[in-house]
Amino acid sequence: MMGRALETSARLDALLARLAARRRDWAALPVGERIALLRQVRERIPAAAERWIDLSNTAKGITADSPLQGEEWTSGPWALLATCDHLLVTLEQIAVDGRPAVHALKQRSVAGRQLAVEVFPQTVFDRLLLSGVQAEVWMQPEVNAANLSSHVAAAYRDTHHAQGELALILGAGNIASIAPLDALHKLYTEKAVCIVKLNPVNEYLLPVFEEIFAPLAERDFLHFVTGGGEVGTLLCQHALVDTIHITGSQVTHDAIVYGHGPEGEANRRANTPLNPKPISSELGAVCPTIVVPGPWTAADIAFQASHIATQKLHNSGFNCVASQVLVLPAQWQHTPALRAAVREQLAAAPDRKPYYPGAASRQAHFAACQPGAMRVNPLGAAANREVVELPPASAEQVFARCTEVFAPTLCEQLLDGLDPESYLRQAIAYANDKLRGTLGANILIHPATIKALGPRFDELLLELRYGTIAINAWTGLGYLLTQTPWGAFPGHVLNDVQSGIGSVHNTHMFDKPQRTVVRAPFRPFPRSVLGGALTLLPNPPWFVNNRQAHNVARKLFAFQVRPSWFKLPGIFFDALRG
Repeated sequence: MMGRALETSARLDALLARLAARRRDWAALPVGERIALLRQVRERIPAAAERWIDLSNTAKGITADSPLQGEEWTSGPWALLATCDHLLVTLEQIAVDGRPAVHALKQRSVAGRQLAVEVFPQTVFDRLLLSGVQAEVWMQPEVNAANLSSHVAAAYRDTHHAQGELALILGAGNIASIAPLDALHKLYTEKAVCIVKLNPVNEYLLPVFEEIFAPLAERDFLHFVTGGGEVGTLLCQHALVDTIHITGSQVTHDAIVYGHGPEGEANRRANTPLNPKPISSELGAVCPTIVVPGPWTAADIAFQASHIATQKLHNSGFNCVASQVLVLPAQWQHTPALRAAVREQLAAAPDRKPYYPGAASRQAHFAACQPGAMRVNPLGAAANREVVELPPASAEQVFARCTEVFAPTLCEQLLDGLDPESYLRQAIAYANDKLRGTLGANILIHPATIKALGPRFDELLLELRYGTIAINAWTGLGYLLTQTPWGAFPGHVLNDVQSGIGSVHNTHMFDKPQRTVVRAPFRPFPRSVLGGALTLLPNPPWFVNNRQAHNVARKLFAFQVRPSWFKLPGIFFDALRG
């Protein structure tokens, strides 16, 4: 055992030494060479995609003909390919003008207080393939239209990046694209060479990532490794590692920074880190879905129930941004029908393998630490899915002793409110003050209610302190649209890190984003058009009840590989059948 540990240590020492020797070279690499390397990476993704999907399907128990394959295509190869394309556009702008051309993006003032920059849609294909979807980045208050161009791509204008850095990335085990997307962010937005340790849960993807990223690995700008906790500890403490980025849990984050057990907790409380390296993180949250009362129809209830089930059950519930708490208006006439419809959709969704270790024990602990909660399982054969009915919200933080469940458990919380605005204010206060973390919040609200609220709706959104807010969408869409930043709301500190510090993705390279706001149609096509909205998005392909999700996702990937008008009819045909 000792011999194996020494061998691992020696191998990692050698690998880190090679990366460290290339820090300054990567930082100084001309933009044209960066572009050439990224294009080589992009060209390798299509050839590796089928193997990537086959490995993921096997590990997650997804059959060859299952629509659930669509999740693997969109959150795996498609997300990586699209991110390469977005980064290439930005890098080409830097090559010409020295900085990204953010001045050309549509901008507006939010309630006269903050700058919002629209990053999606940008092309006619965006408007056709995700019709009605919009994404804005709301900047921190000190950023305005006049100085926006001075708050992008800091690594390409600040001299302190000239020395370069070696970043350790501790990958997540759930969504396959997380680790490579984090690596692209560190490499291209922060100019750091990277060593990426894959999570043991999905380290089966090592040969795929090595194949795709070979152009960078051959020049010792990026390497992937595998291993358990002992490898992670060695890397975190290694003298050659300059910075750390982790996607995972607050427990893991605090163990890295402060140590384990009672001593580590004492260090955290005193804020005396054992590991002084700068660390950024994305650590999940108890994410809410807030339902706002309004003139919903029976069809609206059915569609949004499927939407809520998707927010919970996508990837078997093993998502850092999965909906954890369904917040409902207690006095709304449609609340009973919506609750019943959500439970029906949870039960009817395809059966899933609980592939991520420890799900059952986390579910039991999660319910046990909610005093007065009632754990119900109305889901028949789907025994691994459950609903936890929370008692009336108290003055205490509801999830003070529990973070995200990371399993297919959905909580329900009823809140009072005599009208949409007063209810929404209560729900926002509840989410801000009583739920742990700030990664993502969803709001489901009828267009007529938004219209009635007018400018006050944006003012209310400014009060909701989350890194991504989705209006009639799921915040997971903010992960996939990597033009947007992905991470917690700014302001967390090391010894109360909650959902993390910093952000990734962000292919426009904004230096001071505050949050992402994603909007989608309240109704699918064709009901959207009948309701007066000129949007063409049918049942979204990421919905867990979409029968054509695998075919749509595969065709979307092929379209991203080489866009063509001739490919659109096939995509639309399958999308309309979903």
